[in-house]
Amino acid sequence: MYSSMAQNLGMSSLMVAATVTIHFFGLLTLLSLLRRHSGRFRAHESVVGQGALIMSVIFGLFAIHTVEIWLYAFAYMLLGAVADFESALYFSTVTFASLGYGDIVLSRDWRLFGSIEAANGVILFAWSTAFLLSVMARLKSLEHDWLQR
Repeated sequence: MYSSMAQNLGMSSLMVAATVTIHFFGLLTLLSLLRRHSGRFRAHESVVGQGALIMSVIFGLFAIHTVEIWLYAFAYMLLGAVADFESALYFSTVTFASLGYGDIVLSRDWRLFGSIEAANGVILFAWSTAFLLSVMARLKSLEHDWLQR
């Protein structure tokens, strides 16, 4: 029992470290792209341009989360915790998003690993939400300039 728990915690720690690193560098990349193209989204630009910026951020966040979910799905396959890749990807998506439908259940050997994925997903979604809100707040300050005219 203790060796199984140690395996779960060890693998979970590796996955959390990997996904947090992916998330960090993904957000840095998005931030770099925003800064590089910030001139296109100044206050005198159209609302459509700012809408495109927001859409780009949302799609970028979605891409980051997709990579993280797929990484967990591959881990489930390598661990033999789920029978096939489609099931692993489905289980990982449902778990990462903390939906937990329960139609696919891990064996007792890997259920701790799955629960840590859920906690990891909640934290990474919160981080993404904070990032998106900071982008929206920045655009709101630009919008304020429009109201002064």
